[in-house]
Amino acid sequence: MCPDVFVVTIMTMLKTILGASILLSLFISAGCSDNKATDVGNESNAQLSTPSHAADAQVVLTTQQSIDGTPTYPYQEGDAIPALAYIAHNEVYNPESVIPPQCYTKTDGVNNPCYACHQSYDGIEKRPNQMGDGTLQGNYEFSDVGLTNSWKNLFIDRTSLIAGIDDATIRKYVAQDNYTASLENNVMPEYMRIEHLAAADKAFDSKGFAHDGSGWVSYNYKPFPSTFWPTNGSTGDAMIRLPEDFQTLNGEYNKAIYTLNLSLVEMALKALETLTVAPVDEVALKLDVNQDGKLSNSVTEIARSSHYVGDARAVPLAHMLYPEGTEFLHTVRYIGVDDKGNIYNAPRMKEVRYMKKHMFRSRESLASAYYAEAKDKHFEKLPQTRYLGEKGIDNGFGWTINGFIENEKGELRAQHDQELAFCNGCHKTVGSTFDQTFSFARKVPGEAGWGYINLREIEDVPNINEEKGEFLTYMERVGGGDEFRQNGEMLAKWFDEKGMVKAEDVQRAKSVYEIITPSPERANALNKAYLTIVKEQSYLFGRDATLTEATNVLSTIDAEQPPLKPEHRFKWDMRLDWQKDKSSAIADAR
Repeated sequence: MCPDVFVVTIMTMLKTILGASILLSLFISAGCSDNKATDVGNESNAQLSTPSHAADAQVVLTTQQSIDGTPTYPYQEGDAIPALAYIAHNEVYNPESVIPPQCYTKTDGVNNPCYACHQSYDGIEKRPNQMGDGTLQGNYEFSDVGLTNSWKNLFIDRTSLIAGIDDATIRKYVAQDNYTASLENNVMPEYMRIEHLAAADKAFDSKGFAHDGSGWVSYNYKPFPSTFWPTNGSTGDAMIRLPEDFQTLNGEYNKAIYTLNLSLVEMALKALETLTVAPVDEVALKLDVNQDGKLSNSVTEIARSSHYVGDARAVPLAHMLYPEGTEFLHTVRYIGVDDKGNIYNAPRMKEVRYMKKHMFRSRESLASAYYAEAKDKHFEKLPQTRYLGEKGIDNGFGWTINGFIENEKGELRAQHDQELAFCNGCHKTVGSTFDQTFSFARKVPGEAGWGYINLREIEDVPNINEEKGEFLTYMERVGGGDEFRQNGEMLAKWFDEKGMVKAEDVQRAKSVYEIITPSPERANALNKAYLTIVKEQSYLFGRDATLTEATNVLSTIDAEQPPLKPEHRFKWDMRLDWQKDKSSAIADAR
């Protein structure tokens, strides 16, 4: 198809009609056109929704024949082409999708959300992450393509789109379990399955182990600032699974061995020497867990060893790296609001994300990968993503990444190639990550951190080498409660009339739950805003559930203008200083 022949106006009209049908579907399914149509996920609404993405592509994109038989095409220059049209035609919409929306934040030279991702560390630490992109706090090092912000969903005011969706309808929608439905319909791959995952109490025991015997283990961690704060659009969780040899002793499953190996992974990644563990019988295991030179019937501390234990005893620990075969599962969910106004992880999932370390790469091997990335950037080559079909994508650093997302009916579907390429923006070449991951380095340490995420059990502890709470520090450096400084509720709650953080109020919060969860009203509005994106299937244009048009976001970048003044650039380590946690408050929460 030649772009120069996109000239037929009648198909433009057809596109406009289809766009209107999407909005009609949204309002009907939300219950604003018919009082009986209140369940946006039920069968009758599915019939009223826009077609599946395959059918959608067929309706909108099929080449037409004019009266004289000449082929014509559905779009012409200047048309607002739907996101799925690019996918159907295999046309790349955003070659720089690895640049996330947050990188286009208007900093005014002083507001710095950039430091949470872009860091360079001293070589003496011998970190495997050798990206060293701390300079991005001071320079826009974008390609010519990247200088234009392609995340156009940021610039849409969704207040009119959500006006007809009542609170009862959206609350009913987010309370539905679309993950279990994906299992029953054999949509979700076996390796991404956990029975009853929509409800944590049914899925995991008190120590985080999945009841279904799948080997998945949930952990409690401090959400990364600030995209993953519920007040900014989504709730979520994370689970880890180690290979079978790490779970067994002499070929038999052994929970104690698995627990010890999970703890050794945590020590390796965080560079720790000891951790607390649930009571372990060293005599039964014939293993000196705490390395005190004797075997005891019950020990509650593990000391770092050179190798993993059990049937993985031949595998050495690697500094700040996971062992080969490590898997992560991460769900991104709507914001649940219970009858008392409490915020929780809703059953309905926006996305189910998966990573597997399919190949172990040493620090030296990773150095070559980072060098190749730097070389491509130097010669102004656009980012490359290796697609693996139904398995997802290869990030080039030993990890396979896959993901599922809602279709226009709210059912989970596999993400398209271009939608998955977005994942590499965070899980490939970001200077602050640990082995291309975020959450596990932020896990509550030791035994206390095993179990499903609970924000009420986590205080605003500082980062390593910091004094004040991490979230307090973040808000002071950013000048708001989100990267875009447009979360009005956070500004009203935690900032004074001069735009300064009310530090004492933040420090009085008993847990991070009080700091980063929204009011029920905001939660409902954010859920509605994201639902409009689902109905549009416009993920290629951005997944941020912004309520109004973003004003502190640049549509184009002036590469000559440094994003931040030198005095507003910061060194930072995403690991946390949990020793400054007030343990009594945590105990009270439990």
